[in-house]
Amino acid sequence: MLDKNQAADIFERIKKHSTADEVEAIFYGGRNALTRFANNTIHQNVAEENISVSVRAAFGGRTARATTNKFDDESVKRVVRSAEDLAKVQHPDADLLPMPDAGRSAGPTQAVPSRHFAQTAAITPEQRAEVVGKIVAIAQKRKLTTAGIFSNSESVEGIFNSRGLADWHTQTSSEVSITMLGADSSGWQKANSPDVANLDPIALAELAARKAFHSAAPREIPAGKYTVILEPAAVLDMVGFMFYDFGGLAVLDQRSFLNQRVGMKLFGGNIDIWDDVAHPLQSGSPFDGEGIRRQRLLLVEKGVVKRLVYARATAEKMKASEYKDQVGLIEPTGHGFPVPNEMGEAPMNIVFGAPEDPKTIDQMIASTERGVLVTRLWYIREVDPYEKLLTGMTRDGTFLVEEGKVRHGVRNFRFNESLLHMLSNVEEMGMPVRASGEESFDMVVPAMKVREFNFTEVTKF
Repeated sequence: MLDKNQAADIFERIKKHSTADEVEAIFYGGRNALTRFANNTIHQNVAEENISVSVRAAFGGRTARATTNKFDDESVKRVVRSAEDLAKVQHPDADLLPMPDAGRSAGPTQAVPSRHFAQTAAITPEQRAEVVGKIVAIAQKRKLTTAGIFSNSESVEGIFNSRGLADWHTQTSSEVSITMLGADSSGWQKANSPDVANLDPIALAELAARKAFHSAAPREIPAGKYTVILEPAAVLDMVGFMFYDFGGLAVLDQRSFLNQRVGMKLFGGNIDIWDDVAHPLQSGSPFDGEGIRRQRLLLVEKGVVKRLVYARATAEKMKASEYKDQVGLIEPTGHGFPVPNEMGEAPMNIVFGAPEDPKTIDQMIASTERGVLVTRLWYIREVDPYEKLLTGMTRDGTFLVEEGKVRHGVRNFRFNESLLHMLSNVEEMGMPVRASGEESFDMVVPAMKVREFNFTEVTKF
């Protein structure tokens, strides 16, 4: 797989062919493999290896990109020419900044742990198949049908520019997703980690099977406002809808729920949220799409929104805007996407603060007189962007809790719930864990016990 020295040699050839004022190259890709199973059998095993380079040329206030996955000299010359031809026909952008140099990219230093694990990269199809066989055996023991994936990957991300910036990141990833299906019930579990040693597919399969088994013959209970116990995956897929609004450009564009709200208490006093790329449960590169080092930021403290994140150009625009006195500290934070883009920036390494008195899910259940235990949510959509009112459905393990015990499975609900309301009504939390869902990126979040969660309809299943 491509390493930093090889990428640096390719960038030297890119510079040689370039006539632009400035040139940048972003390398990305790697190798990934996946084993997919359904109906208690493997039906797909695929592997792919691909590395691409995205070349950005800049002439004054004009810039554009072109991409290739071929690194012979003619292909390199062609992609540089394409980027330059595209840049020359762009309208000038008065907000376009010079590319950062190596010194300006450094930022506050953080000790980011290694995220490349040889044992993850070396997983073979036979090893994945062996794990799937054990998952299937668990399903068959319970007279269930299982489906899901087991995947592993090894990836690179690097950035070079003509002002001397050169940075490189390698990472591995492993993921298991398991659904267990009964005649009228289902259970689900999913986990992802750079280190496959952190995954326990058998424990995940056992838990998914128990959820499917114990939610069989679900009963209908009426819609309404309930105390809910949200497992981490359900929390993740809800809260993921708000973090793109923490970007400075979203506020400038008036598309953020934080407009006129930075510095206000929007959530309960037990809610602290960080963006922390160096957290041991996080993943990803320590630099952003321009090569700026990512800062560790306290976004929410005791329910109060403290900070926004900024790409370099957004920070300059914000300083000159009518909002400059309403948004707190303004500076590049290392959260920008590759230029040019329409999104600006976003925090992508979300970590919820640990509660003073963390509770297990079993303890949350034991303290609940009447409520609903939710494994996960799906088909979530935004209804009101400013109040962060979301609608969606429960799935794959929804249970009635009464007098401190899980009583039986219930038919799924549709919900209409505001994130502002939800995060203001958190009664108990667990220790934050690395969680995976289907509607958002992985985060470090806790399970939550939330009062007055609004279920509006009951489904037929």
